[in-house]
Amino acid sequence: MRHPRWWQRRWVRYGALSTLLALSGLVILALVREQTGTEGFLVGLGLAVLPVPLLVGAFRWLDRVQPGPWRNVLFAFAWGACAAALIAIVANSFATHWIATATADPGSADRLGATVIAPVVEESAKAAAVLLVFLFRRRDFTGIVDGVVIAGITATGFAFTENILYLGTAFGTDQLTGDSGIASVTAATFFVRIVMSPFAHPLFTVFTGIGFGIAALSGERQRARRVLVPVAGLLLAMSMHAFWNGSSTFGQFGFFAVYGMFMVPAFGLLTWLAVWTRQRELRTVREELPAYVYAGWMGAAEPFVLGSMRARQMAREYAAYHFGKPAGKAVAEYEAYATTLALLRRRGQRGRAGADFVVRERELLTELWGRREIVRPALEYAARTAAPGGWPGYVGHPPSAYGAPGWYGAAAPYPSYNPYRT
Repeated sequence: MRHPRWWQRRWVRYGALSTLLALSGLVILALVREQTGTEGFLVGLGLAVLPVPLLVGAFRWLDRVQPGPWRNVLFAFAWGACAAALIAIVANSFATHWIATATADPGSADRLGATVIAPVVEESAKAAAVLLVFLFRRRDFTGIVDGVVIAGITATGFAFTENILYLGTAFGTDQLTGDSGIASVTAATFFVRIVMSPFAHPLFTVFTGIGFGIAALSGERQRARRVLVPVAGLLLAMSMHAFWNGSSTFGQFGFFAVYGMFMVPAFGLLTWLAVWTRQRELRTVREELPAYVYAGWMGAAEPFVLGSMRARQMAREYAAYHFGKPAGKAVAEYEAYATTLALLRRRGQRGRAGADFVVRERELLTELWGRREIVRPALEYAARTAAPGGWPGYVGHPPSAYGAPGWYGAAAPYPSYNPYRT
């Protein structure tokens, strides 16, 4: 067996990525502190952190049907807050200075930098995190919700660092002018960036995430679609970002007009799309898992329990309360693996699964079967409690093949189409 070279080892890649993000964080910290001062930096940090838990919590809530690993979330946030922010601040400053020098018009350079350069640089830098997860964590990136979550959390990290810079600079301005309270620049900046538009950066970058999510759902032969749709999503994100940044040039009330007539409806539409996609994933679970019930891998009520967020939560809480936190974690893992299995089967039926479909399916089934004894009581309780009239429990035994005996110890009937029967 051929051993991987040293640079191909996982710990080397993780170490290199962690070092890159840490160095980026230290450099961006020094740059922001240099522009805001220590006091301004601390004030900006305290105010900028306020929307972060709400935004991250919202994206994690959206991802509860098939939760991705925390390492992807941490990477996305760190990339946005450190690497993407560093790329943006350096590239934007260089480009704006170059334009001002070439045209001898600093005012036009600032406007051009805000409406053209910043959207291209910032959205490209944030999109890099989505691309990296799409390429190197492909098993964790299976659809639109995954793209929305990774893109949104990356943008949340980017906005966090950017808000520290803006709020810290505003605080420094107030220190020079002596302004304070509600009439201060700090208060106005806080209201615009933290209260009114904390979702702005996530909203832009989510379009890039949707593009990659559609690419993840595409078949391997649809190469043009897998490339063009993410590019289209990135271009749309840049366009929206440019439109938002240019709103201040549309007149005295241009900002509020763009905010009310464009940003809020777009935010509402994307929120609806994300929630609808999550509900579609639950429906896929209910429709695809019965094939594994017939094959003897699952109990009769499991598609119902796993296709309901309320029943899922009841199962986790029951396991944690009666058998401890490890049991609750096992149920959560079972739910995640089962969802992944259902989505994999749906892609297989549509001819969009990869060449490793059978291997991946077997891996997921093995993970589920290894947890069956722990999760069975919790799933049965959730089925009895959440379903009208209750559901029968599972009394099966391990199948030796896809067509093995099912629940109640008898051979389960096969539907008219069952690709898992051997």
